[in-house]
Amino acid sequence: MTLRVIAIDGPAASGKSSTAAAVARRLGWAHLDSGALYRALTLAALDHHGEQGAGSGSSWSAQRIIALAEELPVRLVLVGDVFRPEVAGVDVEEAIRSERVTRRVSELAAIPEVRHWVNVQQRDAALRHSAGVVVDGRDIGTVVFPDAPLKVFLIASPEERARRRLAQRGGRGGGRIDPKELRREAEALAARDQADSTRAVAPLRAAADAVVLDTTRLSLDDQVARVVALARDRLPG
Repeated sequence: MTLRVIAIDGPAASGKSSTAAAVARRLGWAHLDSGALYRALTLAALDHHGEQGAGSGSSWSAQRIIALAEELPVRLVLVGDVFRPEVAGVDVEEAIRSERVTRRVSELAAIPEVRHWVNVQQRDAALRHSAGVVVDGRDIGTVVFPDAPLKVFLIASPEERARRRLAQRGGRGGGRIDPKELRREAEALAARDQADSTRAVAPLRAAADAVVLDTTRLSLDDQVARVVALARDRLPG
């Protein structure tokens, strides 16, 4: 049986989640945002183990994080056609987008044992939904689903990604964004890129067989249409 998974990867604010969600709706598939599970774990760690992060004597050890995830539990729940993150039975989709979580999620995601745990949850979730799943993240096509029949790697200029992130965070729409704020956000995204692309485990990179799509000058509708066309070509029916 053909694995019905579309893997969409790329750096922060490249449009992965928005594109993946829209592609899933167009195809009638489910959407799974892998970053949401890492963020849910980070939220749980902050709430239950405090701010002391990874390192010597840390309360954020792999064993404690995974034990906490199993105990609470931290899990993905299919609601309609979207996998939502839950912590102790509570929907945390909004809480995981806080700046508090954003600052720390890369640190937790760099722990090999945590990545393995998350990967297992994602594979299990996708295999339970045979109609098809669109999964977005940073290592979906290279590590989690290396045999996915369609892999897409989204990129965009740092300035455009910063603009999108600020608009998303503040609901600014088409309003004017302070150039200093834009520069600070671009620098923060560059630091996140550096951390993700140089980590020892599952670094951010495009799979050798991924379709690289530059979304800098594309509307969301345009990039969704391109991915849907690829999907219908490679995964008919």
